[in-house]
Amino acid sequence: MARPKQLLHPQREPVPTRAAATVLLLRDSACGIEVLMTRRAMTASFAPGAYVFPGGGVDAHDAASHAQARRRSTQSDLHLTQAIAAIRESFEELGVLLARRADGAPADHSDIAALDRSAPFTAQCQALGLTLAADEVFVLAHWITDRDLPRRFDVPFLVARMPQGQSPVADETEQFEPVWVRPADALARHQAGQFFIIFPTIRTLERLQAYATVDAVLKACAATEQPLWTSCPRAGLVAGHETRFMEHEHPYGELALVCPDGQIVHALDWQSEQPVALLKNVLRLTAPNPGAMTGPGTNSYLVGDPATGYIAIDPGPADAEHVEKLWRAAGGDIRMIVCTHSHADHSPGAQPLQALCEPRPPILGLPSAPTARKASEFTPDRALLNQELLKLEGRGPEGDLTHTLQVIHTPGHAANHLCLVLLEDGLLFSGDHILNGSTTVIDPPDGDMTAYLDSLDRLSAACTEQRIEFILPAHGYVIGGYAGEAAAAITHLKAHRLKREAKVLKVMQAQPQGSLDDWVAAVYDDVPPRMWPVAKRSLMAHVARIEANLSLND
Repeated sequence: MARPKQLLHPQREPVPTRAAATVLLLRDSACGIEVLMTRRAMTASFAPGAYVFPGGGVDAHDAASHAQARRRSTQSDLHLTQAIAAIRESFEELGVLLARRADGAPADHSDIAALDRSAPFTAQCQALGLTLAADEVFVLAHWITDRDLPRRFDVPFLVARMPQGQSPVADETEQFEPVWVRPADALARHQAGQFFIIFPTIRTLERLQAYATVDAVLKACAATEQPLWTSCPRAGLVAGHETRFMEHEHPYGELALVCPDGQIVHALDWQSEQPVALLKNVLRLTAPNPGAMTGPGTNSYLVGDPATGYIAIDPGPADAEHVEKLWRAAGGDIRMIVCTHSHADHSPGAQPLQALCEPRPPILGLPSAPTARKASEFTPDRALLNQELLKLEGRGPEGDLTHTLQVIHTPGHAANHLCLVLLEDGLLFSGDHILNGSTTVIDPPDGDMTAYLDSLDRLSAACTEQRIEFILPAHGYVIGGYAGEAAAAITHLKAHRLKREAKVLKVMQAQPQGSLDDWVAAVYDDVPPRMWPVAKRSLMAHVARIEANLSLND
C-alpha cells in the first residue's frame, strides 16, 4: 500500500454504511423483460426524484422474522433477512405482496386488502396465515454506496418475479408513479433527460439487458446464491464533470490510488501538456503519440521528490517538447533514466533527456538483443541486474526520505524488457508487459510467448512478496483498486493468453493446411479485422510456442 505520507490529499473517513435491500420485480412481455420502477419523492434525502426499484433499510424485525418466511436450503441467513426486508418494502411502498397462504397458493388482492401498510408487517402476515415467499427472491448484485456520498448504504439488489394478478399502487409518500419499463427503454429515456436514474440503477439495467426472460435471470442468480457482481463505485473528473466507474472499468484503479477515500478531485482526461500527480513521489507525463498501438500515448514516469531527485522511467519517443516537459517536471534533477525496453515509443527519448541534465544521469536498462528490429536497437550506459535496487535518498521537511526501485527482468514482449517495483509503496511499473485495456503484442523473434508467460508468473510472485497493490503500465490508467487486484489482473491476463492459445491449437488442428492469414481470421474473430495484422504477430508467437511444446512431447 502507498505510504500515507505520499498521498496527495488529506484523508477523511467515509460515512459508515447502513444495511438496506432493494428488489427488481420482473415480468415477461412480448418485447422482453420489464422491470417495475417508481419515482422517489422530491423531498427524499437520498436520490430525490430518481426512478428506482422498491426497497429500503433492513431493520431488526426483518432478522427476527425468519420463522415467518419460506427459504431455499441454500439461502443463507443474511440473504433471508435481506429478502424479508425487500418483501416488506415492496408491500409498504407499492402494495405488492410476495407471500403464500397456508395451502401454498399465492397471496392475492383480498390478502393485500386485509393488510395495513403502516402497521407491523410480519405480525399481520402471521395473523392472516401468510408466509413470506423469500424462497422466490434471489440475489442479483451487491452495491455499496460510493465513498464520497453523505449517505451510504450496503445493499443487495434482489430479483423476483412479479406475482400474477397483482398491480402496484404507490404509497404516494415515498414512492410515486409506478411504471413497467424495459431496461433498454429506461436507459434511452434517461439518456434523453426524461427518466432520471442514478449510477447503480443504470449499471444494473445495462446488465439486465443481457437476459431474454425472467427465468433466465432467476436461473443465473440461483446457480451461485452469490451476487453476480459487487461494486463500490469511484468517481473522477472527465471534462470537468463527475463520472463514476465500477471496479472492472479502466479508470477505477487510478482513482483508488490517488483518492483512496473517494474524494472527487482527480482529472482523468488524457493530455500531454503537463504531468499528472499520482502520489507525491510519482508523476506521469503522457507522450503525444496516441494510436492503435499506444492507446492514449506512452506514459513516462518520474519517481522521487525535490529532496531526493528523480528517476525517469521510459522517457518515451524522441519528442523534444515531451522530453523537455519531463525534465522541467523534475526541476532538472534527474538522477537516473531507466528504459523498460528498447521499443521506439519508450527509449529514444533517453539520450535527449540525458543531454538536458547536469550532471548527466546514467541511462539504465538492458541492451537490445540481436533479435530486435533495427528501430529498437538500444544500448544503455549500464545494464541492470535482475533484482538490483535503485535507490533515491534525501531529507525533507518530514524527515528522511527513501524511494527504492527493484528491477525484475521480464522478457517476452521484448527480449530486453524489465519491470520495476517501488518497494516502499507497493507499485509495479510494468512497461508494456501489462497494459490497461488491452493485451500487449508478442512479436517474434524478439518477442517470445513462453518467456512472456514465465515473466507473468515472476510478476505474480512479486505481487505477493512485495505486497504490490497497483500496476502502473506504460499505456493506460493505473490498474488495481482493491486487495489482491494487481495479482488478480496478472492471473486473468495469463488465463486470457492460455485461452487464446487453446483456440489457436484448435484452429490449427481444424485447418492443418491453413496459412497464418486463414488462422488469424478464425482465432481473432472477436477482434476488429483492422487489428488482424497486429494480432498476426502474437499468433506467430503462439504457433511457435505450440510447435515447440509438440516437438518436446514427440
